[in-house]
Amino acid sequence: MSGFLRRFSRNYGALAGTVILLLVVLLAAVAPVLYPDSPWMMVADPLIPPFTNPEYPFGTDMLGRDIAAGLAWGAQVSLLVGIVSTIIALLVGILVGSIAGYYGGWVDDFLMRLTEFFQTIPQLAMAVVLVAVLSPSIYSILAAIALVAWPPAARLVRGEFLSLKQREFVQAAIVIGQHPWRIIGSQILPNAMSPIIVSTSFMVATAILTEAALSFLGLGDRNLMSWGFMIGAARTMIQQAWWMIVWPGVAILLTVLSINLIGGGLSDALNPHLRRPNE
Repeated sequence: MSGFLRRFSRNYGALAGTVILLLVVLLAAVAPVLYPDSPWMMVADPLIPPFTNPEYPFGTDMLGRDIAAGLAWGAQVSLLVGIVSTIIALLVGILVGSIAGYYGGWVDDFLMRLTEFFQTIPQLAMAVVLVAVLSPSIYSILAAIALVAWPPAARLVRGEFLSLKQREFVQAAIVIGQHPWRIIGSQILPNAMSPIIVSTSFMVATAILTEAALSFLGLGDRNLMSWGFMIGAARTMIQQAWWMIVWPGVAILLTVLSINLIGGGLSDALNPHLRRPNE
């Protein structure tokens, strides 16, 4: 663990990403304290420019809602969707990929054809259709993003299992008669976690972007403030109030960039070919 932390700390981009992401998490955590009222509430005059009123540092929108409150509450939605949908997609992907990679044969063929079916449909298009059919809500958004995100995870896990199940320690466990699920859970899966962990960070970033796109298109949860909704609501006001689009856009950019930087740092830190001799 100490060697991993040393390698990760040498990646300044990953450290910068960690700091940015921690700030976003902190903002989401303190949103109910800083802005106890609903972010939908009209609290001031419409279209107050940023940095002109200390009570509303990022300005107000065309209805007099506080942009800063929307950013803080929107951070909660983005992180919630990114983390929860990724966890669901990972659980499905790991289950499908491990079964396909371990058992092989017709089981592998069937599960991979199923995976390829989901991958032939553009992810955003499928998510839009699913949310529209199920009616927009935080639950339908989570389900739709998880449903379109699991196939790449399944293929990654399958590839790792196909490689690892030929190793001596796995063959020894088979010879002594260990149950297949025990071999999968205790022998193969722990050794396949490095690429899965790296992939997870990019899945979270993709989920945040997908949620923003859905909200921009008017398919977000109407009871929850979202960065994507803020951009979508402001698209007709870009010439009169540029800040209504810029601030949520910067929030999405920094959050996704920080997660990608962390993913790159994890990839380098977990790569055995990049380790120094004394590590």
